[in-house]
Amino acid sequence: MESTKAIPWRIDWATMRFTYIGPQIEELLGWSQASWLTVNDWAERIHEEDRQKTVEFCVAQSQKGVDHEADYRAITRQGHHVWIRDVVHVVRRPDGSVESLVGFMFDISARKEAEDKIVQLQRELELLSYRDSLTGVANRRMFDTVYPAEWVKARDSGHPLSLVIIDIDHFKQYNDHYGHVQGDECLRRVAHVLNAAAADPDELCARLGGEEFVLLLPGTDREAAWSKAERCRELLAAQEILHACSGVGRLVTVSMGIGTIVPGAQDDAKVFLDRIDRRLYQAKSAGRDRFCDNDA
Repeated sequence: MESTKAIPWRIDWATMRFTYIGPQIEELLGWSQASWLTVNDWAERIHEEDRQKTVEFCVAQSQKGVDHEADYRAITRQGHHVWIRDVVHVVRRPDGSVESLVGFMFDISARKEAEDKIVQLQRELELLSYRDSLTGVANRRMFDTVYPAEWVKARDSGHPLSLVIIDIDHFKQYNDHYGHVQGDECLRRVAHVLNAAAADPDELCARLGGEEFVLLLPGTDREAAWSKAERCRELLAAQEILHACSGVGRLVTVSMGIGTIVPGAQDDAKVFLDRIDRRLYQAKSAGRDRFCDNDA
């Protein structure tokens, strides 16, 4: 066991009274050795969130004559809690009936704290795995997870689903002129603008890769998707990110492909995504700094 604080105890099954508990219990929980009289004293000193399931489990296992272990939070006399592992052996008479319970309480607080830290780290890593490390918006993995789910929801509900795929105009020339450090900062600023435009809780802004982003807009019809695209352009223009080698203007601009669909049974999410991607390239071919919402 992780701790040397192993506290022995014994309970008489017929009376449900402690016939012994080790004196170490007072050092661990603050309750005097003499205060542990019945199983009620034990139960009442279990954290209320753990009490019912712990008591019911231990009673059920004991009635079956099965040795068992239980982890729970015990309440100290000062009102704090300590994680306990109770290891229980059921002593039976020759006829199989239960005579007593004997066991040890172990302080496993350090182990639980370490486990909690591991779980928290795992959660943080999972969140990071769905975030683009450079810009902080969702990454392609997140989009590939959320998009199919939103497609199914839209199909089942009959509500529209819109996509806006965005590409920074002449970004290679920006990088070549200003350098990659400034290029990274440009990506971050554009991502911040797009993420601000997709501010509703159900909406998603993701970086697909390079200088390409996507807005996933559930429940958004064609007109609202247009408005969202225009909002992106307005917010980006307000940033006034200089681009001396744009060929479009003096500031960083974007091109966008837009589409809205109410998915039917015969529609395919990948086909729709490819269609919006083609519209993006139509916008670029038409001169950039614009959006396209129809097929050529």
